[in-house]
Amino acid sequence: MQPTLITIFLLLCSNVFMTFAWYGHLKDLNSKPWVIAAFLSWGIALFEYLLQVPANRIGFTVMSVGQLKILQEVITLSVFVPFAFYYLKEPLKLDYLWAGLCMLGAVFFMFRSKLGV
Repeated sequence: MQPTLITIFLLLCSNVFMTFAWYGHLKDLNSKPWVIAAFLSWGIALFEYLLQVPANRIGFTVMSVGQLKILQEVITLSVFVPFAFYYLKEPLKLDYLWAGLCMLGAVFFMFRSKLGV
């Protein structure tokens, strides 16, 4: 499998863990002391790092750090929006669309050298 596809897959999986670590406690543990949420989040974040570190090492063989970072941000938004809507029951707003379009612009500028533009 290509390093780019492996990187995307690992970052996607790591972002699922990251999103639960950062935001899942807002729904499930909001009546518990913050320290409990913090320790639980750190435990979840371990799995994020076990996927994210190899993803970035593999991705760095074919992408720059800037390209890896913008890829990470696009994947983060792609994971966060469904999480917020389905899990946290947040309303779906057009702001997510506008943010996504801005991210696509950022992707274009970070990858335009690979596109030959």
